[in-house]
Amino acid sequence: MEREWAIGSRNPVRWWDTTLFLRGQGPFIRRGRDDVGYSRELVVGQWGLIPWFAKEAKLAYQTNNARSEELAAKASFKMPWARGQRCIIPADTFDEPYWGPYDAPFKKCEWWRFRRADGHPWGLAGLWNTWTDKATGEVHESYTMLTINADGHPLMGRMHKNELDPKTKKPLPLEDQDKRSVIPIELVDVDIWLTGTQQEAAALIRVPAVELFNAAPA
Repeated sequence: MEREWAIGSRNPVRWWDTTLFLRGQGPFIRRGRDDVGYSRELVVGQWGLIPWFAKEAKLAYQTNNARSEELAAKASFKMPWARGQRCIIPADTFDEPYWGPYDAPFKKCEWWRFRRADGHPWGLAGLWNTWTDKATGEVHESYTMLTINADGHPLMGRMHKNELDPKTKKPLPLEDQDKRSVIPIELVDVDIWLTGTQQEAAALIRVPAVELFNAAPA
């Protein structure tokens, strides 16, 4: 991470979950909060953003993913988005469930593992927030991972269960499934993502090319 995202080598020694699940502790990179100029800092926080209005750190609902189409309206994410609290989520790989072809689904999912085809780590788009427990004064760092609609994508459009029509109980057409994809931020765009205007950042929210992926059953 120090080499890939040029965050220097004086990062505090902290632990995080090497295999990350919902609400686990993971690393993310953001614009340095205490730097009046510009630098990048490595932070460790909960994967599952704790919004400013939360009464306690443990939420009754999931905030690990944020639909990019809803950032400006969703209560949990609109303040971090408006304030430019964008981050990069590093990952060697990520896993997604594959339930088989559209017309002959499996009864049990097959987990697929996704790497970058160029051998670099992923730098995924996210939002972060710092929340303080008013009762204890404890400070909690947290973040969420952005997703985008991937209907029709040759790879990401095949992941996850098919959504059913509530009336017919049959799978909806592929173009209506709302399949989701992560949003990689390329190295040349990291500064824009971390420091740019909201319009500049929004221009980087796009479906990744299939050539970017090296994916296979895990």
